[in-house]
Amino acid sequence: MLTWKKGRRPARPRTGASHRLLAGTLLALLVTALVPPPSAAARAPDCPPGQNDCSIWGDDPGDPGDPGDPGGGNGGGEKPPAARCQWNGRPVACYDEFLGWFNNADGCYYKLLEPQREAPEGSVWYLQTCNGGDQGQQNPVLLEAPPPGFGAPPDPEELARRVLARLSLLPPPIAVAPRRDTGPGLVGLPVWMWLVLPTDEPGERAKYLGPIEARDSDRGLMVTLTAKFERIVWNMGNDVKVTCTGPGTPYDPKGPRAGKPSPDCGYDSGYPKADTYQVSATTYWSVSWQGGGESGVIPQTRTSGTIPIEIDELQVVTR
Repeated sequence: MLTWKKGRRPARPRTGASHRLLAGTLLALLVTALVPPPSAAARAPDCPPGQNDCSIWGDDPGDPGDPGDPGGGNGGGEKPPAARCQWNGRPVACYDEFLGWFNNADGCYYKLLEPQREAPEGSVWYLQTCNGGDQGQQNPVLLEAPPPGFGAPPDPEELARRVLARLSLLPPPIAVAPRRDTGPGLVGLPVWMWLVLPTDEPGERAKYLGPIEARDSDRGLMVTLTAKFERIVWNMGNDVKVTCTGPGTPYDPKGPRAGKPSPDCGYDSGYPKADTYQVSATTYWSVSWQGGGESGVIPQTRTSGTIPIEIDELQVVTR
């Protein structure tokens, strides 16, 4: 609010000054709108869901943090089979302990009504929940025969996938050498790659390297899962991929192997030309399950974020 003393009125701005003020304001707004956002190079590298830190550099990489639990899921390892029970194009559980068994024909769950009402001989009362099990109106219905799917035993693979969804298979926390704090690498020299595991505790290491075992039961069916790490494939950012069978060895710039190829996980020939490359890695898992006289394998993958590696030309000095 503008105020002034009694008897004195505020000076009225001249028309020219007002126009200049308005023009200046509009110009400032226009310049602000045209200023580009910070460059992508200034932002932190993108990490996959659940991974907090995907840029690990330095001779002492520190604690990359706990990437969290992305759960199970397919992880890109294979195309999941079509759901046996669906409603409006989305998969639903074929059995729910509160709603009963699902009927694909009408999208309703059915369970026996308790207590039963009087019914003609051969007929049974059911409690019906429709709309794919969405909580809403439930209706008692009298049927002469059980609805399709009623009383079906649990499907072993469906139960196995439910167990898998609760497993912690985490993206790999990656590191490479040469590293930023020691300067860029050079064309043609070996590159080391390894995983920076946050702890040596076996249960935590298993989330990155396996094995992990889990089991669950449903209506008398027991299913057992075993998730095993198979390999890690490093994408070196130049269409070259390197496959390793373990976590790799951390690089020690003062160790006896400094400047030599990694003993177990490296890009031995090095980069052929100078550039800055974005490196990432994908772990491949084999999740085997068995139960109810059946068994199977559910492939899984987990992919890291990217970290940069700078490579310069090797300078030759002649005298």
